[in-house]
Amino acid sequence: MRLIFAIGLVAALVAALGVVSARTWTDASTGKQIEAEFEGTSDGKVKLKRSDGRSFEVPLERLSAEDQTYVEAQMATESAVAEAGGVVASSAAVGAEVGGADWPTWRGVNRDDHSPDTGLLSSWPDDGPELLWTFENAGKGYSSPVIVGGRYYVTGSRDGKAEVICLDAGTGEEVWAAEIGEDPEDGYNTGWGAGTRGTPTVDGGMIYAIDANGHMVCLNLEDGKQEWSVDLVEDFGGKVPNWGYSESPLVDGDQVVVTPGGKDGAIVALDKTTGKVKWRSEGLEDDAQYSSLVPADVNGKRQYIQLFMNTLAGVDASSGEVLWSSEWAPGRTAVIPTPIYTNGQVFLTSGYGAGCKLVQIDGEEAEDVWQNTEMKNHHGGVVLVDGYVYGFSDGGGLVCLNLESGELEWNEKGRDVQKGAVHYADGMLYCVDENEGMVLLVEASPDGYEEKGKFKLPKETELREGTKGKIWSHPVVIGGKLYLRDNDLVFCYDVGG
Repeated sequence: MRLIFAIGLVAALVAALGVVSARTWTDASTGKQIEAEFEGTSDGKVKLKRSDGRSFEVPLERLSAEDQTYVEAQMATESAVAEAGGVVASSAAVGAEVGGADWPTWRGVNRDDHSPDTGLLSSWPDDGPELLWTFENAGKGYSSPVIVGGRYYVTGSRDGKAEVICLDAGTGEEVWAAEIGEDPEDGYNTGWGAGTRGTPTVDGGMIYAIDANGHMVCLNLEDGKQEWSVDLVEDFGGKVPNWGYSESPLVDGDQVVVTPGGKDGAIVALDKTTGKVKWRSEGLEDDAQYSSLVPADVNGKRQYIQLFMNTLAGVDASSGEVLWSSEWAPGRTAVIPTPIYTNGQVFLTSGYGAGCKLVQIDGEEAEDVWQNTEMKNHHGGVVLVDGYVYGFSDGGGLVCLNLESGELEWNEKGRDVQKGAVHYADGMLYCVDENEGMVLLVEASPDGYEEKGKFKLPKETELREGTKGKIWSHPVVIGGKLYLRDNDLVFCYDVGG
């Protein structure tokens, strides 16, 4: 009885906490934006709180489609917490103010790699935060995880099959695994390591995933039962990128959107329930690269933004019509990082000497604001925090860039700060160096590099032996926990304050 009471109490606390971090909300009719915290919903209205502490309500229907999706996700989280109780409680940090216990897709709900968590550790002990559990059978691959309803989902290849693997996020124990497709380790370049690349996406009781060769499935979240499947190559004329499909499916409203690439419609939208085609883009004949789609509401119109080898483009969310495009001439070899959309502007970057640029869009046209090579991000991703872009730049280490001007604010390079992935939570950058497995906590500030803690992953996978692969899975902080992966090895740390 005491256990039941404790589980119910913690679940109630998690549900009551809600989303406490501020985000940008958009009035779909006027385009006006405001920074506010989400407090809940009542009678079709959304309650928000300004930075000055004053609360107000706005009809849900007046908000942008992106905002409405966000609200629905938060309310679904509360429902899941209420139903799952102890499962969620086992993975939530009671000492942290958790901004929603879920991380349902690549780079989070807004695809900006901002964790909603607050109240996290502002510095780490000399030996790092507490290691809660380790899982050692996630298979080959570089997928990052999604965490929903107290469960951890990731893709990996085991025994010649690409799989979605489900773990209990509180204990690290495997719950179920389901096949995406065969992975005979051909059809894509495995010199840098075999296995899955793309992060899955969870929505409405289903999980959507793609393997390196373009097999895509929709699985039931409860037990992994397959609901439908498609093949990006055979069904849509796509072409497997040199290092394999790496996209995370975008679920938006009633459709799931992916990028097969090719002349028959580089981007395709499917009914998320049946897998049937809703539309295929026209006018884009680019082959798929490694970026994932980003949703955006521009002047009251919903669109999806994608980066190809030499093109950045926006397509209409309801029809796939190309709304605008911008040339990315420096793109070469591989274009990987997901772009960042903010307030009518798109920031993009890629490696192999390409650099970065900022593009102004009005919904139908695109114009370059600036372009330079101060940031050349290969594949570790970048985050935008209060007008500054942070990420690793080839040859430059960790870099801070002024978004408005493109000017370099600072860069830091040393033994443990060379190249890797970056994630943002509660004023801090969580960085993972790809070479040594060093994990760094760095203050997200334009004033300079200030390290607040570091530790090394306790174990290194054996699956990368004989390959050129490194530690390439991106870190995730959610529910007061830091999740890290090195192929088959998954580590969960307690970073709650």
